[in-house]
Amino acid sequence: MLVVNAGSSSVKYELLDPHTGASQAKGLVERIGLSDGVARHTVGGRTHEQVLDVPDHAAALQLATRAFQEHGPTLADVDLLVVGHRVVHGGAEFADPTLITPEVIATVERLVPLAPLHNPGNLAGIAATQEAFPDVPQVAVFDTAFHQGMPEAAATYAVPRQWREEHRVRRYGFHGTSHAYVSRRAADLLGRPLEEVRSIVLHLGNGASAAAVDGGHSVDTSMGMTPLEGLVMGTRPGDLDPGVAGHLGRVAGLSTEEVERALAKESGLLGLTGSADFRQVMARRADGDPAAVLAFEVVVHRLLRYVGAFAAVLGGLDALVFTAGVGENNVELRAAVLQRLAGFGVLLDAPANAAADGETLITTADSRVAGYVIPTAEEWEIARQAAALVS
Repeated sequence: MLVVNAGSSSVKYELLDPHTGASQAKGLVERIGLSDGVARHTVGGRTHEQVLDVPDHAAALQLATRAFQEHGPTLADVDLLVVGHRVVHGGAEFADPTLITPEVIATVERLVPLAPLHNPGNLAGIAATQEAFPDVPQVAVFDTAFHQGMPEAAATYAVPRQWREEHRVRRYGFHGTSHAYVSRRAADLLGRPLEEVRSIVLHLGNGASAAAVDGGHSVDTSMGMTPLEGLVMGTRPGDLDPGVAGHLGRVAGLSTEEVERALAKESGLLGLTGSADFRQVMARRADGDPAAVLAFEVVVHRLLRYVGAFAAVLGGLDALVFTAGVGENNVELRAAVLQRLAGFGVLLDAPANAAADGETLITTADSRVAGYVIPTAEEWEIARQAAALVS
C-alpha cells in the first residue's frame, strides 16, 4: 500500500505491507517549487538524499518513483493494492474514506477555501499519482472525517445562521487519522474494549490539537473551522479573541490577508520567542531566556485548559495520551502537564517518563488515569482505512 501525504510544498510517501503494516520504504520531497528542493528516500535503514530542482508536485512524485526504481523496492514488482491519500479538509461532505472519482475531486476543489494552504497540494498529489498509477484504486482519507460525528453542540459556532448555512462556518477538527489511531492503541494498552474507553489525545507537533474520544468516537476537538484554533503551535496562536482582527485593522491598518498571514505563519512559538522550533525554545528555556520560559508556560497552561474541559465533556477520563513529534519526545512538557494534574489523581511516574521510548506508560500503578506516550502512525492509519475500503 502506497500512502501519499502531499502538502503545499512537500510530498511525504511510504510503502507499507498490507498484512503487517511494516514499512518497506518511505521518503520525503520538500521545497517544491524551488531550485534547491530536497528528496530523501529511506529503505533498509539507509537514507538516500539529493538536492535538485523540484518545480511541482508531478516532479516530486516522479522523483519518488525514480527513488523506488534506483533504491528499491521496485514498484513495478510490487502488487500495489491501493494508493491512500491524506486530504486535509473534507468539510461536512466526507465522514469516511472515499474512493477518488472525478466527482470527489470536484468536491475537494470546492472545499479549497476552507483549507487554501493544504487542499491544493493534496489535489496535486492525487493528480500526480493517478498519472503514475492509472490502474490502481486511489482513496482519500480526510483529516476532518474522524470528527464528523461530533455532537452538534460541539461542532456549532454561535454565529449568524447565514454564516453557518451559506458559508459552512462550523468546527471541523483536524489530525483525525492520528487521533483515531492513537485512541485505539490506548484502549489496546489498557486491555479494555475501545467502546468502554474515554481518552484525551494530545497530538503535539508544529501543528497541535487535542481530541476528546469516547468509545472510539470524537466528541470534541481543539481545532475548529481551520487549524488555527486551539493549542499553541509552531507558528499558529491557537485560541484568540476574534476581536483582535478587527482591532488590528482599525489601529494598525492591517488587511484581512495580512492578519491571516500573521496568524498562520508568524504567531505561536515564533511570535512568542522568534523560533517555531520547540527544541530551540526548550534549549533557550534551560538557559533562562525569559521569552522561552514564558512560552513554555503558555503552552502548558493551554494544554491544561483543554484537558480539564475535555475531561468534563467526557464525564471522566481513562487515558491521557501524548503523541506526535513534541508529545513523543519532550520529557519536560509531559512532566509539567501531568504534575499539575496530580490533584485529579493523575500521578506521574517520573523515571518511566524520562525513559519513554515508543509506547510507554508514564503514570504510576495507582494513578486514576493512565498516561501514555504512543507514537502516532498516520500513514499506517491512512493505509488501513484505504485498504479496508477497496477490499
